[in-house]
Amino acid sequence: MRHGQSTGNAEGLHQGQKDFALTPTGKSQARALAKRWKKEGVTFDLIVSSPLLRARETAEIIAEALSCPLEFDPDWMERDNGVLSGLRPEDAYEIYPRPDFIHPYQPIGETGESQWELFVRASRAVLNLVRRQPGRYLVVSHGGLLNMAFYAILGITPQANFTGPRFRFGNTGFATLTYQPEQHRWTVFGVNDVSHWKQQEG
Repeated sequence: MRHGQSTGNAEGLHQGQKDFALTPTGKSQARALAKRWKKEGVTFDLIVSSPLLRARETAEIIAEALSCPLEFDPDWMERDNGVLSGLRPEDAYEIYPRPDFIHPYQPIGETGESQWELFVRASRAVLNLVRRQPGRYLVVSHGGLLNMAFYAILGITPQANFTGPRFRFGNTGFATLTYQPEQHRWTVFGVNDVSHWKQQEG
């Protein structure tokens, strides 16, 4: 799942690995999801979260509500987007114009992770997850990293200029997947489920 709305989200900033706290809306989104899962009887053996504040706060809200153990793994952090971190998109591309062509190995934001580096890190995060004992795991992460995790899971290679499919996650949107190691079979049951806070808005 992706973290709840952060102050960086609300201000429309490139967040990257810069720390932003949850907004009151973000906390409400996390509580709404925890309430939904509690009502549905959903439990997890472990919650694994990015240590960045917006993900940490989201994970802590859910862990407390569902009485789940929680640990932090830096492999699930958002992309290091270099000099773009903390900037508004319009300011970022005025100061650091986007190249006409971006190959998969090119650092983003001059000093940040390339698409390939992010893919490799997401692949490592997925690998470490499936190496755990069989169980029910909740990962709390970020949009860019989750997109690359789906690339790793589905066997998609990063392409130039960010072409290829995109797996979008709204704030506290979650996907449900299972993995059968004896057949190396992933099954995806849903992506970007945000009905818990959409219902709340309605």
